[in-house]
Amino acid sequence: MDSVANIILYFVVAICIVVFSVMTVISRKILRAATYLLFVLLGSAVFYFQLGYEFLGAVQIAVYAGGIMVLFVFSILLTRRPDDKAPLLDSHRRAIGISVSVIGAVLLILAVATMPLIDGKSLTTVLSEGPDVTMAQIGYLFTGSGKFQYLLPFEAISVLLLACIIGGVTVARKR
Repeated sequence: MDSVANIILYFVVAICIVVFSVMTVISRKILRAATYLLFVLLGSAVFYFQLGYEFLGAVQIAVYAGGIMVLFVFSILLTRRPDDKAPLLDSHRRAIGISVSVIGAVLLILAVATMPLIDGKSLTTVLSEGPDVTMAQIGYLFTGSGKFQYLLPFEAISVLLLACIIGGVTVARKR
């Protein structure tokens, strides 16, 4: 991320990801929510391409934006009519959802700030000590498979998500 254009592209894509993520959650039409999720997945592929991980960007587009989204839409169409609107949540459920979301966001921020990332040190420790940490280093550490690298948990979660979708389709077929 050495040029101004890359920085501008980063912020534009980050804003788009945040907007489409919120639209995914608040949309009452399930196929629209799946479409918004597709845009979020494509935005994360742009981040991979910006970091120089062309293979991971292509995998993100092919597997997640392509394959997983097809499974989502397929399972949605199996379980309900596409023009159905989700019912509005009552205020009790909305309050619980908002509070759980806020707690989850705080825990996620704490986890990212304190997890061992670079040479066993947390990101906040490395940033406060002063050496320059590039986006390429952070991207490599998140997508590597060595010690203190997180590619294996990332892929394990994707397999778990696929198993959940297959289970949902199986349950929907038995109705």
